[in-house]
Amino acid sequence: MAAGLPPAMDRPHFIGIGGAGMSGIAKILAQRGAAVAGSDAKESATAEALRALGATVHIGHAAEHLADDASCVVVSSAIRQDNPELARAAELGVPVVHRSDALAALMDGLRPIAVAGTHGKTTTTSMLAVSLSELGLKPSYAIGGDLDAPGSNALHGEGEIFVAEADESDRSFHKYAPEVAIVLNVELDHHANYASMDEIYASFETFVDRVTEGGTLVIAADHEGARELTRRVAGRGVRVVTYGESEDADVRILSVVPQGLKSEVTVVLEGAELTFAVSVPGRHYAHNAVAALAAGAALGVPAAELAPAIAAYTGVKRRLQLKGEAAGVQVIDSYAHHPTEMTADLEAMRAAAGDARILVLFQPHLFSRTQELGKEMGQSLALADASVVLDIYPAREDPIPGVTSELIIEAARAAGADVTPVRDKADAPSVVAGMAKPGDLVLTMGAGDVTDLGPLILDRLSN
Repeated sequence: MAAGLPPAMDRPHFIGIGGAGMSGIAKILAQRGAAVAGSDAKESATAEALRALGATVHIGHAAEHLADDASCVVVSSAIRQDNPELARAAELGVPVVHRSDALAALMDGLRPIAVAGTHGKTTTTSMLAVSLSELGLKPSYAIGGDLDAPGSNALHGEGEIFVAEADESDRSFHKYAPEVAIVLNVELDHHANYASMDEIYASFETFVDRVTEGGTLVIAADHEGARELTRRVAGRGVRVVTYGESEDADVRILSVVPQGLKSEVTVVLEGAELTFAVSVPGRHYAHNAVAALAAGAALGVPAAELAPAIAAYTGVKRRLQLKGEAAGVQVIDSYAHHPTEMTADLEAMRAAAGDARILVLFQPHLFSRTQELGKEMGQSLALADASVVLDIYPAREDPIPGVTSELIIEAARAAGADVTPVRDKADAPSVVAGMAKPGDLVLTMGAGDVTDLGPLILDRLSN
């Protein structure tokens, strides 16, 4: 089933086209034949990948970058109202479309699977995209991270299935109408947009209510926030399939057996026992794989075929991605920025590393998140043998008085952690390389630009 261009999106202009979510939508539109244009703050491999598809990508934001004949301007919640291209769109009367509306339009007429949750969305969406592709089903997909190359975060496929990462951070996942919705977990995050768990639950309830008639909600049975959501949406007409290690799970995980940097998972689904490989380490990734298996089965994909196909997924950039090895030290990149994610990745590495020391270079992400969860971040770092903590990466936020990395450092030390603060990011690679010994594992951890420091650490180790 081929899908055409949504109305009025034949000449879209993207402000912030290099972003993970924005670039995926731009890529699919380009592959469907749209004349895509846009701008981004800096040059990147993603910008080059878009140009290779015929898109026009400007570096920097300026009113003249918006063509007079643009059919719409696509923005994300990160775009400020004083952006000059946004002001130019108002002058020209060009419609402004939020990226979630653009993505919803791309899914129209297809069979969408929308993957939601506080953690694990990118991994689970990627597992589905890879495994369904492995089976020759040619899905379309839009993911919040690259699979194996710049620009691989999205694809326009010829099949009828569309797999999309559904972002709760700004409530944009309310725009989608999935045939299958996945909820991996429900926790308080995105503190600038949600003031309480009640607001979080209400937002996820709205998402579940968007599931199409006859559709399915696949939801975690082991996570208390997800169980509470399951209770809240009971009786709303959506078919619910739970998964997990709990005895009452519909798709029950019998075992997760670590095998180095992989796992072997055994589940019972519809009365049949299945054992399959997950090619990334950690119990949380095994659970993500089972969520993907249950969602595919809900769409009618035979579980016995989908389970072995999931092994074709070998990871997403920044999700425990091996960046290289030098002087006997492996450097691994982790996107974890919430305490739950940090703990899960550190526990996964501990299980895979054996007696090896684990060193973490951590960059906190957002002042609001640090203000609310700094103590828990510090406690997570206590799982490492030693940590280096950078200043907070602000992203879209302005500083909050009194909120600094010191909140995390104090909590980590109170938990018995060995922590070294580094104020100047440029000094961090040398500091970490000086701490590392042959056999150690180094994790660069955080959602900001700490990922850029992995290659520099390897360079320092080599020299």
